[in-house]
Amino acid sequence: MKVRRQKASTAFKKLVLIVSSICFMAAIAACSSIDMSDKPAAGEPKLKVTTTVGMITDVVQQVGGHHVDVTGLMKPGVDPHLYKASQGDIQKLDKADIIFYNGLHLEGKMGDIFEKMSKNKVTVAVSEKIDRSKLRSGAQMDSEFDPHIWFDVTHWMKATESIRDTLIKKDPAHSEDYKKNAEAYLKQLDALHKEVTDQIKSIPEQSRVLVTAHDAFGYFGDAYGVKVMGLQGMSTASEAGTKDVTDLRDFLVKNKIKAVFIESSVPRKAIDAVIQGAKEKGHELTIGGELFSDAMGEAGTPEGTYLGMVRHNVNTIVKALK
Repeated sequence: MKVRRQKASTAFKKLVLIVSSICFMAAIAACSSIDMSDKPAAGEPKLKVTTTVGMITDVVQQVGGHHVDVTGLMKPGVDPHLYKASQGDIQKLDKADIIFYNGLHLEGKMGDIFEKMSKNKVTVAVSEKIDRSKLRSGAQMDSEFDPHIWFDVTHWMKATESIRDTLIKKDPAHSEDYKKNAEAYLKQLDALHKEVTDQIKSIPEQSRVLVTAHDAFGYFGDAYGVKVMGLQGMSTASEAGTKDVTDLRDFLVKNKIKAVFIESSVPRKAIDAVIQGAKEKGHELTIGGELFSDAMGEAGTPEGTYLGMVRHNVNTIVKALK
């Protein structure tokens, strides 16, 4: 009787072993059937890229794909004009293989840092490929040029090309992927440019007046036929004075402009003063909506991408002014 029990126990153990082996092999087969063609090879090193504003971070991710590991310094709602690099930021810049920044003094307080970093690593201003004759004057902010280039989608296409070419030069082994990704993204940008042009044309010409907290939308106005007025200058480091508020209020009242816009990265106090001043003059002004100027929306939202940010802005402007 005892012998029979031992034989039964041994048979049971063998059965368990066989079943376990079958399950293990099935799991391996299932894993091997997964398409890994769009994944980097195991252990393949990625380019470490550090960027400043979110718009640049987004383009690097689009063009670099899975070959890059991107760290953006400035989060949603952060004003690049006033940004001061922390010690942690310096470490992120120091560890990067490539640094991308806007240039044209957008990141004014960080200019010296980029200059020092450029002596030891690839440090690129994405604005460098744009024809200087097509840039707006930056005299308002004691700079040669207006840095808000992303508001003209055609300028941002040039920035995309600059990022593509830098990645190819630094990592030629994956040049075909960078070219393919950039080509696909540039097509999206070209379609976006045409979309914005058509959208703005739907606004009556006399109503195409965009009033914002600071003068960031100049390139947008030039490219798409909108009169742009900012209460503050191009840089938010400058503050609007009483005369600025009064002059803007009088213009809006005289021209019967019905909406002004606030910005996600700029306090709305000065704009509220304009609205109150117009009300005292018997003219009702409304907030046309919140626009994204120097920073994008939260990650994971449509506005957290460059394409989504531009579409949000245009849809908001058209709805308020049309």
